[in-house]
Amino acid sequence: MLRRGEEINGVTFMTAKKVSKITVTHEKRVRRVLEEESITFDDADADDLLTSHNDALVISLLVHDTNVKQVLIDPGSSMNIILLRVVNEMQAEDKLIPKAHTLSGFDNSSVVIKGEIVLTTFVEGVVKDTKFQVVEMDMAYNMILGRPWIHEMDVVPSTLHQVIKFPSQWGIWQIRGDQQVSRSINSVADSSAKNEEK
Repeated sequence: MLRRGEEINGVTFMTAKKVSKITVTHEKRVRRVLEEESITFDDADADDLLTSHNDALVISLLVHDTNVKQVLIDPGSSMNIILLRVVNEMQAEDKLIPKAHTLSGFDNSSVVIKGEIVLTTFVEGVVKDTKFQVVEMDMAYNMILGRPWIHEMDVVPSTLHQVIKFPSQWGIWQIRGDQQVSRSINSVADSSAKNEEK
């Protein structure tokens, strides 16, 4: 049972009438010159959203000087994944290091990766070299950013509020998810599943 102001693993949970607030505090770290800052989500973050949603958090992101759309933010993924087609469109094939590892999904399905690649991600002035596993398959998303990127960036995602927030040397920055894109991806996936059932 969570009570007002209870802290669990550095996350403070507060409850009140129909209002939810989550605060995450980043203490001063050696690798970052920041005073203590808090990342907060409240009802104002959800003002422009289509309510009563169950949408995935999908953003656009500048990667290797290319604006990549349909990027899934997935705290459930232990790896960052990019499609081979997207690497080819970026003309970054020369950066690909061939490797043949098997990735397994939660349903025990598996895919053999084509290799690994390190690409630079640009997020509101924060630049990071990010390692991706390269796959060649049909996937609704062009890229999946999992825990390695989320943790390296100190990103705090909220699917409820459809936003990611993270600290930078200029303060707390945010990127809003694209709810319409998320819904169009899910509607295509839903209609495909229904066709397979028939």
